[in-house]
Amino acid sequence: MTKETDRVKLPLRMLFVLVLTLQFSACVKPTPTESKPAQVEDVKNVQPGLFTVPAEQLGHLKTTQVRTTTWQLAIHTTGTVDWDADHTTQAITQVNGPITRIMADLGTPVKKDQPLLYVSSPDLANGIATYRKARNREAYNKRIMDRMKELLDRGAVALKDYQSTEADYNDASTDVQNSLQALRIFGISATDIEAAEKQGSPVNTELAVRSPITGVIIQKLVSPGLVVQAGQTVCFAISDVSTVWVQGHIFDRDLPSVKSGDAVDETNPSFNRKFHGTVAYIGSSVDPNTRTTPVRIVTQNPGGLLKKDMFVDAVVHTGTRNKTLVVPVSALLRDEKNEPIVYVEIETGKFAQRSVTIDGQQDDLIAITSGLREGETVVADGSLFLQFANIIK
Repeated sequence: MTKETDRVKLPLRMLFVLVLTLQFSACVKPTPTESKPAQVEDVKNVQPGLFTVPAEQLGHLKTTQVRTTTWQLAIHTTGTVDWDADHTTQAITQVNGPITRIMADLGTPVKKDQPLLYVSSPDLANGIATYRKARNREAYNKRIMDRMKELLDRGAVALKDYQSTEADYNDASTDVQNSLQALRIFGISATDIEAAEKQGSPVNTELAVRSPITGVIIQKLVSPGLVVQAGQTVCFAISDVSTVWVQGHIFDRDLPSVKSGDAVDETNPSFNRKFHGTVAYIGSSVDPNTRTTPVRIVTQNPGGLLKKDMFVDAVVHTGTRNKTLVVPVSALLRDEKNEPIVYVEIETGKFAQRSVTIDGQQDDLIAITSGLREGETVVADGSLFLQFANIIK
């Protein structure tokens, strides 16, 4: 399409809008000042002059009555998604040695106690050897104690000799429990412990590092062959993503209204749904950059749709207010000063422009705090044409 064609089409569009406006304004006639009805003199904020719409044109306007409803008090803010730190943890190996196998990768869903990687460690071999020696010593001292008990019953040994063997047996049992606890700290399963009790069986030096919780791998910090240090090397970070934290920001003027436990609805343009959360923490300091107070919102995350560092719009429901005047969103316009106005039907076919004060929007309704009374009739659809007529007039 050529530039000349574009220049021709633009005036045609403007001409089309002008024709529509003039046609409608020809039908919408301002009522002379001297013929104003007496009953409108007590209406506040009425702009000079009424607009009379002929009966044949009234069908183009839709009106509705100003009504009251229970208004949900809400504060709008934005937030950033973060991992739920109460359900996020690290997988750390308890032995020294090189990694032989890695069984999970970044983003992999894992179950509690699922093996994430294997480490070949002499610590495990030493732990199993210590456990076997303790079991041998326990069994040996048990036999001696049983024999001394028989001799004691026959009067062949003194009581103190039997008590000495009993003490040796108790010490051996304690060593068994200590060595067994060490194996449990290593994360050895009950099946591996049973295998370790079998004398003469080969010792498997591979130790599995298992997931401490059910969740998703959010960090992978190791590679095959890496030598890990017991209690120091972080192998993976796992988070239960069924819940996330949304870090929100509240301005000073809204802070007194927000409290822990308030319900929150969150949305993201990428998803055609709402996410529900609860205010769990209100910060004790102000962010010097944004001059807002941080709030933490624990949010349900079905399907793991919300990802870390996503932005969301949040609506904090702080309470309710009864008998709030409301009008449809379509009834509200803005004047040349960008102030909110509506058109009120004073009598059949006659309308006045009215300045109003608003207090938020919910769904398709606007809360009105001043300028209207319950039961008054306002233009819900078509008020834009009245405003055009007022401007042209």
